[in-house]
Amino acid sequence: MTLPPGIAARPADSRGRLHAEPDQGPRGPRDAFQRDRDRIVHSIAFRRLRHKTQVFVAPDGDHYRVRLTHSLEVAQIGRTIARALGLNEDLTEALCLAHDLGHPPFGHAGEDALDDELRFAGGFDHNGHTLRLVCALETPYPDFDGLNLTWETLEGLAKHNGPVAAPEWALAGVDAAVGLELGSHASLEAQVAAIADDIAYDNHDIDDGLRAGVLSLDALLELPFAARHWDAIGRRWPDLSLDRKVKALVRDQIGTMVGDLLTETRRRVAEAGVETLAEVRAAERPLAGFSEALAGEERALKKCLYANLYNAPALQPVRVEAQRVVGNLARAYLADPRLLPDAWHRSEGDEAVARNVADYIAGMTDPFAITRHEALIGPVELPEKF
Repeated sequence: MTLPPGIAARPADSRGRLHAEPDQGPRGPRDAFQRDRDRIVHSIAFRRLRHKTQVFVAPDGDHYRVRLTHSLEVAQIGRTIARALGLNEDLTEALCLAHDLGHPPFGHAGEDALDDELRFAGGFDHNGHTLRLVCALETPYPDFDGLNLTWETLEGLAKHNGPVAAPEWALAGVDAAVGLELGSHASLEAQVAAIADDIAYDNHDIDDGLRAGVLSLDALLELPFAARHWDAIGRRWPDLSLDRKVKALVRDQIGTMVGDLLTETRRRVAEAGVETLAEVRAAERPLAGFSEALAGEERALKKCLYANLYNAPALQPVRVEAQRVVGNLARAYLADPRLLPDAWHRSEGDEAVARNVADYIAGMTDPFAITRHEALIGPVELPEKF
């Protein structure tokens, strides 16, 4: 069952783009949201995600996720959900593909280090930096900076985790330019994209963690949610190999989460009597979400992953070294901005220079950050594994 048709975002009703785009070349058959998606896919920032950490730094196996493959998996899940609910698939896909563009090298470890070094200039946040990338730093067009995405895509990137009471530096600047109505909820497409991200990394990080031998299957199966699926798989295929059983577990858990999300979202929309996109934005709570029971199980799953994977002792040396690399680079460039490439000598004043430094470092891939550290500061001692 799809939702009332007036709930879906419609490209024909878009609030438009910050910069007018007169026809100066062939446009083809794409609508506004399809062009947004394609601009994201063709961006430099999107290509760099192939060398940015998801869980494991510069993974030594071809089968581990990186930010790029994670973003593609989020987009697949998000588009499936949007289709089932009758939402706009292209806007959902664009938001899924763009949600991690602002990550610096080494994932959250790098983000924490960069935020610490830039506290005097407003800090660093990967969500805010995503907006800065698509609005200013990407420069593929002759008439303006940024990708000039539609209002609806920018709104979704800004508010996919809900209304924003106190926007940080980057988001505040974008809001001042385009008026994102930060106090309201985003479209259902944006809400779906956010939950698709959770579904993807909850389950795919299990796959990578077990493959690497960092996450213990016994610890995972202490969770009733995982144990139920594991036992059901064992009953269906009693002779299945461990490797295939893990793959089935990941697949079945995703299916359960998606199914619950579809049922609960339809229930919330019907209960709220919402029939238009404006009513979605004005709702008292998000309309896309898990049921209360599954939301509790998903929180327990996240808690297990933080305790047994993200904060596992085996990964701590990697995290510490990654933070040292990013912190050292930030301090070196802040102390002597002349070390930045010529193209990054764009501003004067401590805070403006700090933002240039943040922009430059955040754009680095894991291997490039290591190379720059070795050239400017000294060796990087990441463990051979992880």
